[in-house]
Amino acid sequence: MSDGPNIGRSVAETAKPLRLREALWQARIEAADRTGVVVDLRDAEVARLEILNEALDPLFAQVPDQIDLFDRGLSKGDTPRLWIDIVAHVLMGRDKRMYRFVQDTRHGRIVLAESHDSAAIVKAVTDYVARRMIERERALSVMPLWEQAEVKKPPRGLWTFAFGFIAGVIVLFGFALLAALRTP
Repeated sequence: MSDGPNIGRSVAETAKPLRLREALWQARIEAADRTGVVVDLRDAEVARLEILNEALDPLFAQVPDQIDLFDRGLSKGDTPRLWIDIVAHVLMGRDKRMYRFVQDTRHGRIVLAESHDSAAIVKAVTDYVARRMIERERALSVMPLWEQAEVKKPPRGLWTFAFGFIAGVIVLFGFALLAALRTP
């Protein structure tokens, strides 16, 4: 009694063996699909950052030319970023729709603002630029410590000269007094 040609055989025996070449081809197609999604997400991030960059144009048009604190630019690496200056930049959050304005400090990265709305990030960047300009003004108006030290104490050579002059006058006066006492 024959139940048919495949009855009693295992699945491995009935399945047509997949050739390695076909498996590699299938894996490449799947990787290309995943890469395409990643590239599309990165392109979307870059596009959103470019829109934010254009929204910041009026702000940076108002910054005087002699102030060179800010070097705005878009980097399109693994993590696209819109740089405001050397320590602050905007990047997209994990959901790729949220803007995250961060600043790198010696104690680590701090988040200055985070929002889905580009207008909120423009305001945060505007506040940041204003604070940086005020810091620059204060730094330029404060006298450096080495200049403050020179103003507070007189030059060292002046005291040496004054002490030597007074000592010389006293010695000469003493010799003159002795000479006057010895003569009959």
